[in-house]
Amino acid sequence: MRLRGHRVELTPVEPERDAVALFTALDHDAVWQHVAGRPQRPDEYAETLHQSLAAGRVPWVARLRQDYAGCAQGVVVGTSSYLDVSPEDARLEIGSTAYTPGVWGSAVNPEVKLLLLTHAFDVLGAGRVQLKTDVRNVRSQRAIARLGAQYEGTLRRYQRRADGTIRDTVMFSVLADGWPAVRDRLQQRAAAAA
Repeated sequence: MRLRGHRVELTPVEPERDAVALFTALDHDAVWQHVAGRPQRPDEYAETLHQSLAAGRVPWVARLRQDYAGCAQGVVVGTSSYLDVSPEDARLEIGSTAYTPGVWGSAVNPEVKLLLLTHAFDVLGAGRVQLKTDVRNVRSQRAIARLGAQYEGTLRRYQRRADGTIRDTVMFSVLADGWPAVRDRLQQRAAAAA
């Protein structure tokens, strides 16, 4: 399966095929500042991807469909995942998102989220898609809010970080009845960046 946008193409991860390219794209201290479990080698990242798949997550690989933001066509620029998928409750989460710093602030994240949200609502029949981030990750909070997701609150003492400290988590969501407005907003952002 492929989800294709103007600049980005998403494919479900295949650890043996994608681990080296993802490791290379994401091997920056800034990428892992608020994300636990930084791999030290591509084979370690492949194992992490296998574990994600075994846990029911659906990681996607983002590749550029054209030269953009200083990166060449076909280059892997990051990943985002479906997780906490609950078909009986018509909900899922989009998370574990990480991009190479060269595409931060570009049209890549809005287009990736447009593709994933469209698939979630229009194909999978989701009624709710949630997105969450570390309370310290202000850049991510701003990016999620710019997508049109609604702030729902902060979950205090939600999970342990890799360094052992306890993280508060900021929760956002998009609901099915608000999806058309969010979709229009994301499509306008993508068109404006063309």
